[in-house]
Amino acid sequence: MKKTTIIMAFAAVCGLASCNAQGSKADLRTDVDSLSYNMGVTSTQGLQEYLVRGMGVDTTYMAEFLKGVQEGVKAGDDKQLSAYYAGIQIGQRMSTQMIQGMNQQVFGADSTKTLSMNNLLAGFMDAINKKANMEESQAFVEAKMKVIQEKALLEQFGANKKAGEDFLAANAKKEGVKVLDGGVQYKVLQEGNGPVPADTSKVVVNYKGTLIDGTEFDSSYKRNEPAKFRANQVIKGWTTALTHMPVGSKWEVYIPQELGYAERGGGQQIQPFSALIFEIELLGIE
Repeated sequence: MKKTTIIMAFAAVCGLASCNAQGSKADLRTDVDSLSYNMGVTSTQGLQEYLVRGMGVDTTYMAEFLKGVQEGVKAGDDKQLSAYYAGIQIGQRMSTQMIQGMNQQVFGADSTKTLSMNNLLAGFMDAINKKANMEESQAFVEAKMKVIQEKALLEQFGANKKAGEDFLAANAKKEGVKVLDGGVQYKVLQEGNGPVPADTSKVVVNYKGTLIDGTEFDSSYKRNEPAKFRANQVIKGWTTALTHMPVGSKWEVYIPQELGYAERGGGQQIQPFSALIFEIELLGIE
């Protein structure tokens, strides 16, 4: 590789002026010297993209970056300096990638909310200094995140919850509608006289699922193939209904959101906190 090509390649990464200001001067006396120099150049391939996207470095400050590289190289096997530089890298990642990821995990797409960087750092340092209990913190995080996430979902989808509650309250008063434990409601469309499944039974069913506004989201009838599964491997509302249905029955089942998909929702059509209606035909037990 010609020297001018090498210089151009290096300049493309950090800017020629910055490199001249901070860089080491090459002393190419032997083939190993030249090999070392050229390997230094080739090692910068893709570096700029990594610095920008992977480490959040502003390329305006490449002179400072090069100064840091030189200090890191000079540190060599100095364990104290190595630990210090590692701490700087971790701290930078905490203030960018880590907190951004945590914010996304807790608050979702709501960019107006953020965790406290100061308290995040305090917890980090107490953990390193063995002043915090890891198991207690993990339990707290799980519980608090669930509360925060559910609150955020309620702000967005609370109308679904109220609509479902209102629908079920009115539906329970209709002729022929019965209520099971937990609030599952049903109306017998066809009376069966076969055995009733246990929650561990493998059942064969045909079904159609709709939202309370009538929107259909699933149907085994349209697939022309009954579904087979264990009665305890579906949403709780289904398990409750199936373990009360004699084989040969066909019921219309009304499921409260907390016994359906609750705050999770189910794909694009079933939003969080949605009450559901299923037409279920219990064909048999395998």
